[in-house]
Amino acid sequence: MAGLQELQFPEEKPLLRGQDATELENSDPFLLAVDTDWKEHDIETPYGLLHVVIRGPPKGNRPAILTYHDVGLNPTGLPTTLLRHRCVSADKLCFNTFFNFEDMQEITKHFVVCHVDAPGQQVGASQFPQGYQFPSMEQLAAMLPSVVQHFGFKYVIGIGVGAGAYVLAKFALIFPDLVEGLVLMNIDPNGKGWIDWAATKLSGLTSTLPDTVLSHLFSQEELMNNSELVQSYRQQIGNVVNQANLQLFWNMYNSRRDLDINRPGTVPNAKTLRCPVMLVVGDNAPAEDGVVDCNSKLDPTTTTFLKMADSGGLPQVTQPGKLTEAFKYFLQGMGYIAYLKDRRLSGGAVPSASMTRLARSRTASLTSASSVDGSRPQACTHSESSEGLGQVNHTMEVSC
Repeated sequence: MAGLQELQFPEEKPLLRGQDATELENSDPFLLAVDTDWKEHDIETPYGLLHVVIRGPPKGNRPAILTYHDVGLNPTGLPTTLLRHRCVSADKLCFNTFFNFEDMQEITKHFVVCHVDAPGQQVGASQFPQGYQFPSMEQLAAMLPSVVQHFGFKYVIGIGVGAGAYVLAKFALIFPDLVEGLVLMNIDPNGKGWIDWAATKLSGLTSTLPDTVLSHLFSQEELMNNSELVQSYRQQIGNVVNQANLQLFWNMYNSRRDLDINRPGTVPNAKTLRCPVMLVVGDNAPAEDGVVDCNSKLDPTTTTFLKMADSGGLPQVTQPGKLTEAFKYFLQGMGYIAYLKDRRLSGGAVPSASMTRLARSRTASLTSASSVDGSRPQACTHSESSEGLGQVNHTMEVSC
């Protein structure tokens, strides 16, 4: 305990700024939030400042869990008590529902969690000056080693959604030694052709920015149903993130190039992601075709394809329990996670793989030859035992 007390990160500062900061710092909700050990940092990178929120100190040699959000999704998973004061609903953030899920907290207590905000996308960010050049997707990826170095991480397990998934995949391609594993939700590895580009431009002339971003996040069926979830995100996108900054991020994402990956053996000197990868998409998501295409371009011995039933464009929000269980087995396949509570059993904690890093294994977890019946509560096969994880060397499509 003494060692942990002596470990302090530089540049620590209160999470709140502005005229209400002093009042809130003296309030009970703020003090409760501080107890959750969240710290805010602005980190210098070769392409400008990067805003990061981090929870807890590094846990020995274990990797950090590093997240990257999608366009329009308020990025950081801040404590719920602070979010209420900031007029930001906790369950409307990119990762908050997922990381606040009870079983997920059993996992994250073993890892330091690092939420990265794309430039200018954090709550309260100042508008970029006229003529500011937003970093390209490659440059956004090249900013991340500064985060890793700043906190002294040896490597990270990345969790990204949409544009954030693309950034993390690019990061893993450029800096493979820094990435232990990737969970990529709604990733589209393909750049836009001129027809897609023209359609996007036309859409921008006839639709508001929030509506345009919503069509990226949700399927047409979800938008037509006009659900409370969609309406709440419309409000969040329009009111929380600076609109000029959001437009720059959206424009840059839509000008991305093809992710330079190919399945090993299909082309000479094929590039691929060298770490274990879990691809996730809802069965009613606009990104489904892109994720399927990405799966076809990755090494099947290190890739898991998780297609979630009864889930639309945001599986981390609508199906946090199933995604948590899948993530647990993904970690076990890499040799992490010691004891986790299983609420289905009265015996409490369930033993699993060693928490220590066993080896830099490149075998896949959650692999199987067939799909799982959608009525099963488990997010994957092999849920009764972790002993067989990583044994089968081909990709699985799972319907949860």
